[in-house]
Amino acid sequence: MASKEIYYNNQPFQLSYELVNPTAKPVLLVLHGWGSNKEIMKQAFSKTLSEYKHIYLDMPGFGKSNNEMILTTQDYANIVQLFLDELGVEATIAMGHSFGGKVSTLLCTPCLVLLSSAGIITQKPWSVKVKIATFKLLKPLGMKKIRELFVAPDAQGMSHEMYETFKNVVDEDFEASFAKSQSSALCFWGKEDTATPLYTGEKIAKLIKNSNFYPLDGDHFFFLQHKDFIAQTITEQCKGIH
Repeated sequence: MASKEIYYNNQPFQLSYELVNPTAKPVLLVLHGWGSNKEIMKQAFSKTLSEYKHIYLDMPGFGKSNNEMILTTQDYANIVQLFLDELGVEATIAMGHSFGGKVSTLLCTPCLVLLSSAGIITQKPWSVKVKIATFKLLKPLGMKKIRELFVAPDAQGMSHEMYETFKNVVDEDFEASFAKSQSSALCFWGKEDTATPLYTGEKIAKLIKNSNFYPLDGDHFFFLQHKDFIAQTITEQCKGIH
């Protein structure tokens, strides 16, 4: 495990990362989802795709990487690109799970691998709408613990900066970014995914001009059980793309 300090908007970021197959030339960058870290991605893919140098990164505010700024998805992409520049590498493939899929899309790598990516706005259940409306009514009263009672499970226990960042990215419409992508994309999805439902993957695959869509059994973390198929497909489809 290693760390690299970069500066973005005059703010220092200490980014934790790990390399696998460090002598390989083509680079595979692997980005985790919101609330996760590099370890789950490493668990899934570190023993696959031996022809690539793997870079597993804790994005700012997750794992062992710090964050003291309110960020957007574009900020995350800018920070990741600065990190790659500091390492002196260009990624051939950016692979991203969930929130990491949005960040990966903005990196404009030759090959893009999306694992149940976020980015398509879904209809909120009625219970969530009621919770949001209630929160807005109570917020002016300044009642203690209101935030803890009403924030999403993904946002609980966050610092102020990460909570504001979460609000920036959670309901972000990324359709235009997917449509602008020039990457050769492989979109893998869990058929039983409730966080980023299957239909959102189908929509993303249609928006990205050069893409293939692979629905697979499983939930939001379906890739843990399909890592070998995903790796084989990447080897076949991304061969010769640099």
